Amino acid sequence: MPDDPGLTAARIKDQARALGFSLCGIAPAGAFPELRFLREWLDRGYAGEMRYMARTADRRADVRNVLPGARSVVALATNYNVDRPYTVEQADPGRARISRYAWGADYHAVVGGRTAALLDWMRHASPEPLEARPYVDTGPVQERVYAQRAGLGWIGKNSCLINAELGSWLFLSEIICTLPLDTDPPALDQCGACTLCLEACPTGAIVEPRAVDATRCLSYLTIELRGEMDEALRPEVGSHVYGCDICQDVCPWNAPAAVSDDPAWQPHPALDRPRLTDLWRRPDAELRPIVKRSAMSHAGVRSLRRNTAVALGNSGSAAAAEALAEPAAGSRANPLVETHAAWARERLRHLGAAPQTPGKP
Repeated sequence: MPDDPGLTAARIKDQARALGFSLCGIAPAGAFPELRFLREWLDRGYAGEMRYMARTADRRADVRNVLPGARSVVALATNYNVDRPYTVEQADPGRARISRYAWGADYHAVVGGRTAALLDWMRHASPEPLEARPYVDTGPVQERVYAQRAGLGWIGKNSCLINAELGSWLFLSEIICTLPLDTDPPALDQCGACTLCLEACPTGAIVEPRAVDATRCLSYLTIELRGEMDEALRPEVGSHVYGCDICQDVCPWNAPAAVSDDPAWQPHPALDRPRLTDLWRRPDAELRPIVKRSAMSHAGVRSLRRNTAVALGNSGSAAAAEALAEPAAGSRANPLVETHAAWARERLRHLGAAPQTPGKP
């Protein structure tokens, strides 16, 4: 009988593919130079209200601060891009634009479950004791840096990880472990002279290649920000009600991008290019369970209502003015939501939109 090869990088990659991961690579655990930019980014004030970034900055500087004795990082990527014509939302200001990562199931649960399953397999397959920490987006780990060091792709000028074959529609997760695994060569930057993502950002949030001022980013404004949006930035929100994909939509490496047929990422009917007026009118009792089962749970219903109010104001339609003129109930009556709804009503008046009168065209 041949000797047991032990838990090798090749076996881990095979198992990762069997569990549904699109990419798997191994990076050494180390304090790479790219990790130091986080402190500068924080000092510039780009984190906004994301105070947890500053609280965990020291741990994020090196995965060995998370797991002493760590020697390897198993970096994983999952393609979540599904077959939907995104140009429909771009052409119709009356439809809500939702970042495609939030269309389907909550990736924290789905990818987290698969990452945990891989770690369980590793523990059983390892002939030696194994200490490890699995994370999916929520841990104090600079995932993109380790993913690049593991060869999964390079960090693009929009700060997203880009893979030459799959594009950038990727969920990242990782397993930090104490095993001395064979590592992969890091990926090389292939953005070249392209600056399409910087030019397309409506608020100029990508202040320089790989440096995003979150306080101006539509994803931050519609997800992370809990209070009032800066009035100067509200018109730039357009019809975005959760997140923003513009910098990825214009990326040449996503033209075309690989498509996933994983049922987990297929859009929930209520989140599949809904009309803004329908989303606004949907009762809380219907909206809350939908939001709870998706990645949108991070922001919650109140933020979604706030964002939808702003988007209605930007739509310039009489139908939007009519919806906003209806009596508020549930989360629509929240003071924060009403503040933005009042702004939207005023903006619609400025744009010349008025509620439709029954019996008139």
